[in-house]
Amino acid sequence: MIILVSNDDGIHSEGIRALEEALAKLGEVYTVAPDREQNAVSHSLTLHRPLRIEEVGPRRFAVNGTPTDCVNLAVKGFLPVRPQLVVSGINSTANLGDDVIYSGTVSAAIEGSLLGIPSIAVSLVSRGPVYHFGPAADFAAVLAAEVITQGMPPDTLLNVNVPNLPREEIKGYLLTRQGKRRYGEKIEARVDPRGKKYYWIGGDDLGFDPTEGTDCVAVHEGFISVTPLHVDLTNYRSLQELRGLRLPWP
Repeated sequence: MIILVSNDDGIHSEGIRALEEALAKLGEVYTVAPDREQNAVSHSLTLHRPLRIEEVGPRRFAVNGTPTDCVNLAVKGFLPVRPQLVVSGINSTANLGDDVIYSGTVSAAIEGSLLGIPSIAVSLVSRGPVYHFGPAADFAAVLAAEVITQGMPPDTLLNVNVPNLPREEIKGYLLTRQGKRRYGEKIEARVDPRGKKYYWIGGDDLGFDPTEGTDCVAVHEGFISVTPLHVDLTNYRSLQELRGLRLPWP
């Protein structure tokens, strides 16, 4: 069994090390990850500059690109064998609700899924300074073993969010749907020493929609959330509603 590991926190992050160690019990792990932090790059693919790969350890490779670049390169021929499973993480912060649109961690798993490989994204719901990566890594290994044995529905990846708690305080896991997080709309303008304006994009975490059955609620209540995702963004309910459109065209 060949397992490909990637992330968006970078090849030297604590989370990826914990994940590698846990998955090594299941098969041969190859890690291809960005050479630096690539948070919130979404599904960005580098097309306008060359990519370089540096071997930083046995079966460990750093890429000067995005998480999507890493999985794409690895699967399409950089690795000597095609992996049977892609696991991305462990991200040091949450990827709940709308976060999946921006997340490099989730996008690495999406790329694996698009390439026909069962894929999992794993995130720790934390703001630091203490990170309990151990329980997240252990659960990722248990889930990966099940996926290896049972397979995965077509065109599906699993997005996992683990509470930042000691193992004995985690209540279990729940299958969930994508929730809705709320952020403040904030752009901070500053002036550099040369008198030119620059901007920081950000926003305060204002909580989440408390709808039962969602990833946000599950983690808030102390459960690990496992959310099946796919890349078909079609709003099928709206598709039906819009069939009544009568546009004057042509």
